[in-house]
Amino acid sequence: MAYITFDSENVNKFVSENELDEIQPLVTVADQQLKDRSGAGFEFTDWLTLPADVHQNELTHIKQAAEKIQSDSDVLIVIGIGGSYLGAKMAIDFLNPVFNNELANQQRSGVKVYFAGNSISSAYINDLIRTIGDQDFSINVISKSGTTTEPAIAFRVFKELLEKKYGKEEAAKRIYATTDGKKGALHDEAQKAGYESFVIPDGVGGRFSVLTPVGLLPLTAAGANVDALMEGAKASQGDFTEADMKKNAAYRYAAIRRILYDKGYTSEILANWEPSMQYLAEWWKQLMGESEGKNQKGIFPSSANYSTDLHSLGQYIQEGRRDLFETVVKLDSPMVDMDLPKLSDNNDGLGYLEGKTIDEINTKAFQGVVLAHVDGGVPNMAIHLPKQDEYTLGYLIYFFEKAVAISGYLFAVNPFNQPGVEAYKTAMFALLGKPGYEEKTKEYQARLR
Repeated sequence: MAYITFDSENVNKFVSENELDEIQPLVTVADQQLKDRSGAGFEFTDWLTLPADVHQNELTHIKQAAEKIQSDSDVLIVIGIGGSYLGAKMAIDFLNPVFNNELANQQRSGVKVYFAGNSISSAYINDLIRTIGDQDFSINVISKSGTTTEPAIAFRVFKELLEKKYGKEEAAKRIYATTDGKKGALHDEAQKAGYESFVIPDGVGGRFSVLTPVGLLPLTAAGANVDALMEGAKASQGDFTEADMKKNAAYRYAAIRRILYDKGYTSEILANWEPSMQYLAEWWKQLMGESEGKNQKGIFPSSANYSTDLHSLGQYIQEGRRDLFETVVKLDSPMVDMDLPKLSDNNDGLGYLEGKTIDEINTKAFQGVVLAHVDGGVPNMAIHLPKQDEYTLGYLIYFFEKAVAISGYLFAVNPFNQPGVEAYKTAMFALLGKPGYEEKTKEYQARLR
């Protein structure tokens, strides 16, 4: 039995068991393509066995580096974009108190972690420099090539800051490079300058890389138990191997999504009821969007943070176009619960809630919203998490990764590439005057006149 609970009862009026039986042969073929590595993009499917294959020496190396960061730094700046930061950001937020970076050092289990290189905002960089102030810090720069524009800009800025503070030799001891194992600008610089380095596996794409050093080093520095994280992912790997959807919730989720898409439900909202899960949705959006959105096909991934967004998006979800469905990630046992304070009067009208905990109220709100949205024509699925810890997160990460791999093949696309990402880069490089883009520069400048 799966460790998490996938509840698809509230799609029964939209998707019948008969329809699931009819799509099962396609799911079986997709499963076989994954298992024998014969499907499109097979060269980037090493994540499939990563939880079981991870080497203890690699985990030891990560833990030793994290211990050094914790011993000499108050802050770790993680520089990366897309899959090079979303997984770590998601996991750190999921596992720590919401205001973790504001806590005193003795109240945290690891260093403060801030992220850079995920935008081209001078204000963001300046604000982060001011936030660091005089605190001791280290850098974890994450890039397969070392030439991706956003992280390369941030690395220049923060490396200079590091060298001014500590000197070039000492600064090099505070830079940790996660990059290609054999080639690339960052690989070469790390070799030359002596940065401690970690390898991004060749067969693991960026959006699947959170369970590699890409995510594990920042997580460990922040105080996470990566052994438990990998154990959860390993258990998930073992639980989602059957092709039969009746025994494989990840495949059932993928199949339901595909059937709903064919009926006109082309947008999916990943909803949560915990502010600490906001970046879970941001990570999920890249995983789903880059994997499925090709050849003018694919489900548009969106997100909502409840109950907050019920006061902004709730009206549209309830009564807008009927082209969306929801998947809710619901925590069944919160990290902390609180009793609602009792008052001698009932001026705020909450007397009927006295005797309940705040999480009980949150759960009833979740149940009520699902009922209302289903009645309003919104198919609804729920993924119930028993706890908010490393094991659970590792399990959930692998669940979504396996689901989107099958889903990509059901859409008849390569779920492991992202050719469309290069389009914006070509236009941006041309407008910035990058060598080799001269013809495109003329074209785009003419179009902007």
